[in-house]
Amino acid sequence: MQRRDFSALAALLAIAPLARAQSWPANPITWVIPFPPGGITDTSARAIGKRLSDLLGQQVLIDNRPGAGGSLGTEQVARAPADGYTWLYGTQGTMAANLALYKNLKYDPLKDFTHIHGMFVSPTILVVESVRPWKTVADLVREAKAKPGQLNYGSAGAGTGTHLTAELFQTESGTKLTHVPYKGTSPALQDMLGGRLDLMFDYVTPLLPHIQSGKLRALAVMHTERLELMPELPTIGQAGYPNAVSAAWSSIVVPAGTPPEVTKRIGDAVAAVLREKDVTSPFTSTGSKPLLDVRDKSLAQFVAAEQAKWAEVVRRSGATLG
Repeated sequence: MQRRDFSALAALLAIAPLARAQSWPANPITWVIPFPPGGITDTSARAIGKRLSDLLGQQVLIDNRPGAGGSLGTEQVARAPADGYTWLYGTQGTMAANLALYKNLKYDPLKDFTHIHGMFVSPTILVVESVRPWKTVADLVREAKAKPGQLNYGSAGAGTGTHLTAELFQTESGTKLTHVPYKGTSPALQDMLGGRLDLMFDYVTPLLPHIQSGKLRALAVMHTERLELMPELPTIGQAGYPNAVSAAWSSIVVPAGTPPEVTKRIGDAVAAVLREKDVTSPFTSTGSKPLLDVRDKSLAQFVAAEQAKWAEVVRRSGATLG
C-alpha cells in the first residue's frame, strides 16, 4: 500500500468516532429503572429524562424493571448492546451494597458498566416519635446502651439503605437495636407514627411532613452537611459519629464497551440538565443535591469506595438476601 493510501486510512479512522458521535442518537433511548414506578427513583428519572429527550433530540423512554432489590433490571442492562441506546439508573444498592448482599449477583458493577454521571445524593434522617424523651443523639445512645436490644427501629426492608444505615449507626455508636423490617417505607412510617417503633432512619421526602407537624422529632441528618430546609438539625458528625454518614445516591451508567464519544455526549447532556434549577428544584427542595462534578473516572472511584464501605457494614450486620 502506498504512503498516500496509509494517510487516507488514518484520516478515515480519525474521523470515524466523530461521525459516530454526530449520528448518535438516531433512535429512541431506553432508560431502565430497576424499581417499580411511583417512587423517588422513577419520579426523578422521568423529570431528568424528559429534559434529556429535548437536548439529545430523541425520546428517552423510561422502562421500569423491578425485582431482587434492583438487581434484575441491572443485570439485563449489563447484557444489553453497548451502543448507547440502553441506560441504567444506578443506585447505592445496585452499584454497591447488593454486591455484598447477594451471594450470586450476576453482574459486576465496575466491570460490566461504564459509569457516566452522578445524579443526586439524598441523605437519611434519624427520627424518633416526638413524645419520646430523647432530644439529641446522645440521649438516644445513652438509652440504647442502658437497654441493649430493647429499642427497635423500622426499615423499608432487609438490605435496604434504611436498614444498612441503622446497622452502620449501631456499629459506630456501640449500640444494639432490634430490627423490624417492613415491605417499604410507608408501613414502617405508619407504625412509627402509631408508637410501635422507637426510631427509624429514612429520607427527607416521606419524613418531612411529620417532622413539620410535630409528630416526629429529627435528631440528626446522616450526612456531612446540614440540610438547607432544616438548618438547625445537626449532622451525625456534629452529634459525635462522623463515620456514620449515610446517603442514597443515583447515577447514569451504560453497558461496558459503549463508545467513549457516545458516553461523553450523554455525560455532557446530564451535566447540563443538572444545572437547570427548574428541573432539579422539586428534588433539591426536599434535601437532595445534584452531583454536579461526579462523572466518568471520579464516579467509578466513588462507586468503588461505596462498595468497600457497605461491604463492611453488611459483613458486620450479617444481612443477606440470597
